[in-house]
Amino acid sequence: MHKLGRGHRDKVQQFMAITGTSEKVALQALKASDWHLEGAFDFFYSQPQIRAVTDSRHLEELYNRYKDPYVDMIMVDGVSLLCNDLQVEPQDIVMLVVSWHMKAATMCEFSRQEFISGLQSLGVDSIEKFREKIPSLRAELKDENKFREIYNFAFGWAKDQGQKSLALDTAIGMWQLLFAEKHWPLVDYWCQFLQVRHNKAISRDTWSQLLEFAKTIDPQLSDYDAEGAWPYLIDEFVEYLFENGIVQRRN
Repeated sequence: MHKLGRGHRDKVQQFMAITGTSEKVALQALKASDWHLEGAFDFFYSQPQIRAVTDSRHLEELYNRYKDPYVDMIMVDGVSLLCNDLQVEPQDIVMLVVSWHMKAATMCEFSRQEFISGLQSLGVDSIEKFREKIPSLRAELKDENKFREIYNFAFGWAKDQGQKSLALDTAIGMWQLLFAEKHWPLVDYWCQFLQVRHNKAISRDTWSQLLEFAKTIDPQLSDYDAEGAWPYLIDEFVEYLFENGIVQRRN
């Protein structure tokens, strides 16, 4: 960089600091934009092949840190180490948000493609940047549309491979985690009802409809319509609440 004038040198340093790229890529982008910083950013972000070159080495290093020694995957031990590096507990709901961004097929596992593509989409290529991203990932749960997407993603992510339904104990654990964010007051009664009356795996339809029920029906069931198109399990739950005096039946 010694051949550059001071102004150009400053721009290269600024560009590298903001994008996390190498000096070579910073020079390429700045020269292509006639040394205009804004233009250089536009050039950089519109050229995915350049961006990929800049951080692929860092991403590979990160992946290799967590990869299982025997298979080309990040498995439970690797996820545990990642959580440790991110300073979050493995059961923290933010790890579900991370998995959603990575389009992970299975709980507690990441393929090379899932991990690297997910981090690229988040604009992260170091554990420090990843750690800084955690608060904004957690905040995504407050967005109604994103919460719905994450909730629906969780069903396929948490179920055993090859199964159409979600094991009851897993479903209950996921509901307690997810509805802790939404503060649905009937969640504990729902889980109790399932264990006492149902004791079977949960279908995707029941999973998705429960979110609608929790969002649209008042906890006192004042606006519940017995003729509505709820799955039979939700209708049975309402009856259970009335029978046990948890909610008073309205005349």
